[in-house]
Amino acid sequence: MDTAQAPPESLPNRRIGERIIEGIILVAGISTIIIVALIFLFLLKEGINAFLDIPLRELFGDRWYPIDGIYGLMPLLVGTTLVTIGAVIIAVPLGLVAAIYLGELAPQWLREILKPLIEILAGIPSIVLGFLGWVALAPLIQNAGADTGLTAFTGSLLLAYMSLPTIISISEDALYAVPKEYRDGSLALGATQWQTTWRVVLPAARSGLVIAVMLGIGRVIGETMGVLLVTGNAANMPPLGPGMLFNPVRTMTATIAAEMGEVAQGSLHYSVLFGIGLILFLITFVVNWLAARLVGVSGARTKVGGQV
Repeated sequence: MDTAQAPPESLPNRRIGERIIEGIILVAGISTIIIVALIFLFLLKEGINAFLDIPLRELFGDRWYPIDGIYGLMPLLVGTTLVTIGAVIIAVPLGLVAAIYLGELAPQWLREILKPLIEILAGIPSIVLGFLGWVALAPLIQNAGADTGLTAFTGSLLLAYMSLPTIISISEDALYAVPKEYRDGSLALGATQWQTTWRVVLPAARSGLVIAVMLGIGRVIGETMGVLLVTGNAANMPPLGPGMLFNPVRTMTATIAAEMGEVAQGSLHYSVLFGIGLILFLITFVVNWLAARLVGVSGARTKVGGQV
C-alpha cells in the first residue's frame, strides 16, 4: 500500500474545506468593495451640496474664510501639494537607497537589527512625531533663517520621516523576494555586485518597489495630526517663487480635523468639509489605480524581458 497517496475518502472532505475557504475569501473581497462603495456614497451624500450650491469658480478660489462664507479650496490644494511633493522628493530616494543597502549590501546580522527597528518606527503615533517636530524641528528651521519654523518644508520633512519606514520595509521585502538564482547567475557571468543589483535585482523587484512608493505617497497624503502641528495651519496662498516651501500652509486633512468639530451639521461649511474628504478619497483612489497600472506594466515588461 502506498502511504504517500491520500485515502480516497479524504478527498471530498478536502474539497469541502477548499470551497469553504474560497467562500470566505470571496465574502471578504465583496465586503471590502461594499464598504469602500458605502464610504464613497456617504461622502458624496454629505458633500454634494458644496458642489451644487457654490459656483466652481468660487469653490476653487484662492481665499478660504468660512466665517464670511468664502470657501475657496485652492490654498488647501496648494498646501497639500507642496507638502506632498516635498515629502516624496525627500522620502522616495532615501527609502529606496536604504532598502537596497539592507537587501543587497548589509551583512545579515545588521539587517536583522535594522529591519525590526525600522518597522517599529512605522508604529509611532503621528501625533507624537508631530509634537517632536513642533518642539525640535521647527526651531531648527527658524534658526536657519526662515521667518517661522512652521512651514510647508517642515511638514515635508516630518512626512518624509513618517513614510520612510513604509517605503524601506516594503521595498526591502520586494528585493529579498527576488530568487537567489538571479543573483548567482549574474555573478557567475562576471557581473559585479552593483551591476547585478542595478540590472537584475531591481528590474525583477520593480512591481514591489512601485507598491512601496505608492503606499508611502498614500501615507503622506492622508496624514493629519502631525501636519496640523508643524505647517503653521495658515489657509493662505503662499507667494509664488523658490521660497514657497518656507511659508505656513494648511493641508486638506488638517482643515477637516481643525474645523469639523465647530460646524453645524447640515450647514454649507459642513458640506464643504465633506467635499474636501470626497476629493481626498478620489485622490487616494487615483493613486491606487496608478499603482495597479504601473505594477501591471512592470510585470508585463519583466515577463517580456525574461522571454527574450
